[in-house]
Amino acid sequence: MLAAMQTAEVDGGRDGTGPSGMPCRRCIVSGKSRETASLVRFAVGPDNQIVPDIAGSLPGRGIWVSADRDSIAAAVANRLFARAARRNVSVDEGLPARVETLLRDRCIDLIGLARRAGDAVAGFDKVTAFLAKNAAGVVFAASDAADGGRRKMQRGAAGIPLIEQLDRLELGRAFGRDQVVHAVVASGKIADSLLADARRLSGFRQQVAERGTE
Repeated sequence: MLAAMQTAEVDGGRDGTGPSGMPCRRCIVSGKSRETASLVRFAVGPDNQIVPDIAGSLPGRGIWVSADRDSIAAAVANRLFARAARRNVSVDEGLPARVETLLRDRCIDLIGLARRAGDAVAGFDKVTAFLAKNAAGVVFAASDAADGGRRKMQRGAAGIPLIEQLDRLELGRAFGRDQVVHAVVASGKIADSLLADARRLSGFRQQVAERGTE
């Protein structure tokens, strides 16, 4: 693992593009080149603290790690951030949990942004009516939703990506309610961003990822 990491590139080294045309970078843990949508970028702050750069917008050279809890935990435990940064850095041992929280909050914020623009609705009946009249980008079923309701949503939204990484309380936050079980976001840039971030979040919420492979 360490040998592979030594050859890994940060932002200064380009690894071409992936099958979808998205830029690729190498994970400092596995040494494998992957599309940036499946990675988390980190930057070194002015106090030499490793900072998660969920949006990929912070200045400086980035350090990339696969978007899953085990990879980030391995980078922390094996001091790979310092090796990649080529200097001493401060790394919070709770970094995996911090990244999960940031990804979750980013998804909630994006849903809220779509709602305020009139491009998101919640509630099974409203979602069904929306799907009948509008182009949907993603639909949501809470991770703690009943199996019957989830299957109905899957049938009604066939062919539309289904996001299940957020629970009903988290979806509720996005809509200013106590809880939400089903929701939809219209097709467009926000939906595209939500799908990418939800996929990254699935690496930290293994029970959802495992259910999706059954």
